[in-house]
Amino acid sequence: METFRDHSLVEQLRKELTTAFRVEDIISNSDAMKKIFSILPQVADSDSSVLIEGETGTGKELLARAIHNMSPRKNKPFIAINCGALPDTLLESELFGYKKGAFTHAVKDKPGKFSLADGGTLLLDEIGDTSPAFQVSLLRVLQEHEFTPLGGLEKEKTNVRIIAATNTDLSNLVARQTFRQDLYYRINVIRIFLPPLRQRMEDIPLLVDQFVRKLNMRQGKSIHGVDAPVLQTLMSQNFPGNIRELENIIEHAFVLCSEGHIKINHLPGWLLPDSGPDDDGNNDPVKAAQIKRINDALSRHNFSRSAAAKDLGIHKSTLFRQIKKLGMAL
Repeated sequence: METFRDHSLVEQLRKELTTAFRVEDIISNSDAMKKIFSILPQVADSDSSVLIEGETGTGKELLARAIHNMSPRKNKPFIAINCGALPDTLLESELFGYKKGAFTHAVKDKPGKFSLADGGTLLLDEIGDTSPAFQVSLLRVLQEHEFTPLGGLEKEKTNVRIIAATNTDLSNLVARQTFRQDLYYRINVIRIFLPPLRQRMEDIPLLVDQFVRKLNMRQGKSIHGVDAPVLQTLMSQNFPGNIRELENIIEHAFVLCSEGHIKINHLPGWLLPDSGPDDDGNNDPVKAAQIKRINDALSRHNFSRSAAAKDLGIHKSTLFRQIKKLGMAL
């Protein structure tokens, strides 16, 4: 008795790995990404502002870090700040710093990101979420290359390269007058659009292999890769959460797979073809674990699906799809 196994997908993966383009931690075999890779040396060598646009989870910070590491500023700091996560007052203190006594509890001077990144690169992530009032302050710094810390009297010089990133179309925000046109043109000297994963599906085998190798090193395992049915299942998804969602799926599989190849039953329950509302999950430990994980996230965030999805590292629509496939009554 002999057993035969189709290794065509594995061989195809190996061939793709040998022909793929890699820049820093970014790997791709898609034409769109190769075009970006081809201009990165010139972009990095310049000192112009860069605007990186792309959906959440497409790797905007990775690209910004790659530009910095390839630039003449590579030996200086690379600092990233999420502009959409802070209100104006905190954002200004984080970027410009403050002087002792500027406000209650300001017991000593604190340098801001512009000072800490001096000579290096500052990534302003989710810049589209900033208020018009803050945009005025930021524009002044970019124009004059100097700023005044909160509570300070003297201006300080700054020498940083600005890379801005956003998951929205800033030109639409400018048209709706929610983003300043003059600031838009100041940061939009070089514009790079990162395509979503659904537009570069040929990269999924490469990314899976990269995540497997990274998780093997991190967790001390020796997983060999994924089975063909797993790869086929992944290739059939549209990944609204993009690369971050794919990475979370592989990390989930690592929890359940102890050795050999990742198999279909190691994937999250909502990805399994036989999972659905009619299956209560009582005899399916994978599905039961997935339901518990979602319920725990929902409980932590007072049953806010948007907040739970962010906690789980997936897109809100992906969470809705999971809930539906798992037959959860919420």
